[in-house]
Amino acid sequence: MPYGLRPAGVSLWLESGVSPAEVARRAGHSIAVLFRCYAKAIRRNQHHADQQIERALNNDSDP
Repeated sequence: MPYGLRPAGVSLWLESGVSPAEVARRAGHSIAVLFRCYAKAIRRNQHHADQQIERALNNDSDP
């Protein structure tokens, strides 16, 4: 990926729900660098994570 597009690609991956560990690996970053540089994208993904957790909890409580 050309360097100018790298931040956009990494942000897209994070906002799409790809795990931060996988995004860091693909981008060639450490997890610490990923969290420091892309904290906004990670925070925007919290709503998506909340929805996934809620769905999992609801599925576990079904008979």
